[in-house]
Amino acid sequence: MHGTLSTPQRRPASDSKMPLILRLAFRELRGGLKGFGIFLACIALGVAAIASVSSLSRALTEGISREGRRILGGDMAFSLIQREASAPERAFLDSKGQVNVVASMRAMVVAGEKGSGLVEMKAVDGGYPNVGTLETAPQMLPADLFAERNGAYGAVVDPALLARLDLKVGDRVTVGGANVELRASLVTEPDQIADGIGFGPRLLISQDALQATGLVQPGSLVRWTYRLTVPQNLNTEEGLAQVEAEAGRVLPEAGWRIRNRLNADPRFAKNIERFTQFLTLVGLTALLVGGVGVANAVRGFVDRKRASIATLKSLGAPGGQVVLLYLTQVMLIAALGIGIGLMVGAALPFVITGAFGHLLPIPIQPVIAFAELGIALLYGVLTALVFAIAPLGRAHDVPVSGLFRDQIDPERRWPRKRYLTALGVSVMSLVSLAVVAAYDQRIALMFVAAAAGSFLLLRIVAMGIMALARRLPRPRRTAPRLALANIHRPGALTPSLVLSLGLGITLLVTLSLIDSNLTKQLTQSLPQQAPSFFFLDIPNQQADAFEGFLKQQAGDAQIERVPMMRGRLVTLGGRPVSEVRAPEDISWVLEGDRGITYAKTPPEGSKLVQGEWWPEDYRGKPLVSFDGKIAEGLGLKIGDDITVNVLGRNITATIANLREIEWRSLGINFVMVFSPNTFAGAPHTHLATVTFPNGSDAATDAKILRNSGLTYPMVSSVRVKDALEAVNDVVSQLVMAIRGASSIALIASLLVLAGALAAGHRARLYDAVVLKTLGATRTRLLSAYALEYGLLGLASAVFGLLAGGVASYFIVTRLMNLSFSLDLSGALVACALAVLVTVGLGLMGTWRILSQKPAQYLRNL
Repeated sequence: MHGTLSTPQRRPASDSKMPLILRLAFRELRGGLKGFGIFLACIALGVAAIASVSSLSRALTEGISREGRRILGGDMAFSLIQREASAPERAFLDSKGQVNVVASMRAMVVAGEKGSGLVEMKAVDGGYPNVGTLETAPQMLPADLFAERNGAYGAVVDPALLARLDLKVGDRVTVGGANVELRASLVTEPDQIADGIGFGPRLLISQDALQATGLVQPGSLVRWTYRLTVPQNLNTEEGLAQVEAEAGRVLPEAGWRIRNRLNADPRFAKNIERFTQFLTLVGLTALLVGGVGVANAVRGFVDRKRASIATLKSLGAPGGQVVLLYLTQVMLIAALGIGIGLMVGAALPFVITGAFGHLLPIPIQPVIAFAELGIALLYGVLTALVFAIAPLGRAHDVPVSGLFRDQIDPERRWPRKRYLTALGVSVMSLVSLAVVAAYDQRIALMFVAAAAGSFLLLRIVAMGIMALARRLPRPRRTAPRLALANIHRPGALTPSLVLSLGLGITLLVTLSLIDSNLTKQLTQSLPQQAPSFFFLDIPNQQADAFEGFLKQQAGDAQIERVPMMRGRLVTLGGRPVSEVRAPEDISWVLEGDRGITYAKTPPEGSKLVQGEWWPEDYRGKPLVSFDGKIAEGLGLKIGDDITVNVLGRNITATIANLREIEWRSLGINFVMVFSPNTFAGAPHTHLATVTFPNGSDAATDAKILRNSGLTYPMVSSVRVKDALEAVNDVVSQLVMAIRGASSIALIASLLVLAGALAAGHRARLYDAVVLKTLGATRTRLLSAYALEYGLLGLASAVFGLLAGGVASYFIVTRLMNLSFSLDLSGALVACALAVLVTVGLGLMGTWRILSQKPAQYLRNL
């Protein structure tokens, strides 16, 4: 043959400069991403979850930081409990800038025959709001809202109170001894976050109105907050720190809580960090579960590329180069999924702000959080590496003939040491990232241990199922015999199905048992033990009279009354509280003010576990009884001294004994109970409870609330059933949030399950072709596959029930400190649904396989 050879075309410069591995990888990827749908979805879902949570957390913290002055109502806030600032304290504050005063307390609003209601009352001065805008309906100037007119002081009220007492704007109510006119309903309050969550709706009044109520008595539980606006020369981080340090040096016993605009609400910020960690771990769970889908996809990818791998190796390509080529392809595809996840995570704060920003009670400042997105990127890359290295590494040393023979009899071997080393480094890097990036490293380590244990246990369960199936006698019927063989044969789907399904069922069972235990604690256990009412802020001089009133109103009820004050811990065992590193579950004791009391005898609902109680006529050095578990967590023991600041005085007492307290009874109890001589002559109020032996009805409760509000308007009444319902609503919302967040991991489990079934498509197709050629009917094959999937689903469900029961027991008893009750009704329903989903998905894929004509596949066998 004769002809002219065409001139070879020059390779593009950009292509020639690209490394060979990368050129080959891009060339092979031109064929599309067939088989990588589950891979991309798993990676994108996990990365999107982590990136979204981190970006939203950053947006919240940025919003709080930027709006700190509005949240705080000034540059700094100095808070005191039960007393106003003394003359020297007020003089110090006035010397540092402009001061605005806000007082907050609980009070009862009495609306005549319509009843009464507990409110969180805030009394403001003429400069309120110093920062931000108070929005009301109708909108009015503060001077018009709060001024006294026609014998009544103005007020702004939460719409919830209007609805509860069937009131409207313009109506008059009584608060203490003052008449109050409800002139507007509250829309937004600029400093709402700084005030925290209260027992009731908000009622805003003036300082003059507060004095007119007569509720401010010696010992009344009023929080006085002095909001300081500093001059420009002090309006820096160093300047604010200087003012705080000087306040501690000049007035060491003031006992006030100091905050500044740079850290307007430390507790809220800490809660954001905690919730961020939880959601990040949920996202990481989804990513790890999705990692199984990655491994399945890579295994299927290698299976589809056997011909290409065999060709490359037969042409002399080293095994390491082949592995690197396909690892490059896998990581390029992973990069696409990671990019999708990062874009979703970065966009979420902007979407939420645009759609719901005007409805949110907290400030949010969306930003592109590069550091947080970088961490999500690392999570995605490391997860893809961890689950891709092993399936790819096994192909390194398999000869060309073995690659072809692997279609029927896959050779099981460990990858080379280099790949095992790379796998180990990737795993350790992923673990280190999870621990280092965590807010609470202890919880992160527990999560890592639980994840590793779950993967190991599920692998052992899968191997055990395969070993058992291999040793069982062969059934005579075709369908059971085929199902049993499919479970343990080479290349079986058992490990992948058990892993994905086991993790999903474990999560479902854990959530179901936690939900049932929380519901039981709130709706069954507590109301049987709890008092019917709490009465707060009972003036000391009227305590006996009020107790007599309660006996008259509820003659058959048990009435308990104790004195109550507020105090803030200053030192523990000679150490300043600021230097004490308390465990997370008891750190609340050191934050802000705590309720304290004194008693001659041990309070009900607690028992001594160490030490002895003081004599009733004790007159020596002040003593204190401490909660045993909290004392252990704080490193305290009998004989140690603690110092509390009460009413601006530091009082030191010695720990005389430790108690075990039954908090769940909702009876009166305190972390700290002092000897009576400690606070001799100090102003204080009383706290009382009313407990009916057989419970109370709605009519009796309404009568007690109405009469107490009319007779003792300065006493705040809390109906325990209402409080429990409010707590139940909050917990229900929390459980719903946990369910919603955990659904990400469940979706990942479903994706992995679908991926595992898809990864076995080629083997199933080969089986179906051969068996149909030998005369097997579609019905017989479907029954065999249904039996196989059902047995694997049942085994996974049993594991999920056991593992989920252990996990929920640990969470309920150790983390939530509640009693555990094993209610498997919801868990069994979840398991049954999971098994049905498994069988359904498996048969859907099998039906498509059985619909194929054998001829076209027989030619290639």
